[in-house]
Amino acid sequence: MSDNANSVNMTAPSRGYHHGDLRAALLDAGLDLLKSGSAETLSLREVARRVGVSPTAVYRHFPDKAALLKELCIRGALELAQAQAQAMKAAGGGRKGFVATGAAYIRYAVANPALFRIMMANMPPGGFFSSDFSDDQVGIKMLRDNIISLVPKEAGEKGVLFGMLMSWAQVHGLSMLMLDGQIPVSEETIKAFESSQMEFRFVPDQPSE
Repeated sequence: MSDNANSVNMTAPSRGYHHGDLRAALLDAGLDLLKSGSAETLSLREVARRVGVSPTAVYRHFPDKAALLKELCIRGALELAQAQAQAMKAAGGGRKGFVATGAAYIRYAVANPALFRIMMANMPPGGFFSSDFSDDQVGIKMLRDNIISLVPKEAGEKGVLFGMLMSWAQVHGLSMLMLDGQIPVSEETIKAFESSQMEFRFVPDQPSE
């Protein structure tokens, strides 16, 4: 990971409603509801009840459920990126730190299944291959910075994109296998992944002439 990626500047959202901070309190309540339920059971009325305001007050900030879910996806993306940045730092950076960010991704997914599924379903198309990232795509930027620091320079942009694809496919695939019940949610499995050092090629094999 590059030095810039190591210095992600994010603060955890505060809990509880304070006067003048209703929007943040509504998002906090929405995240709490998703962590204990699903997108289908989330409602603006229940969010309002959790915060202690009228449904009308919610509509001033979020006109419908879709608007709330969009903002929750951004919150989730930032939380995930923060967890990955902390994992990178704790592991000491380098390739070991990079693998730790993958393990953090899996742990976040299994700890927040409903939110994670919504985040993945609402990713902007083509954003993975962009080099111009929005504020909520900091996790993808971190992935790209990591790969650039590890990929041989002669692999070029093609190698960077392939390295991003292969590394993300591994951690996302393992996350979804756990979320879909194909394999048990297991910290032992995640630690085994970390010790594997995430072996992958940075460039695909070239076809023979």
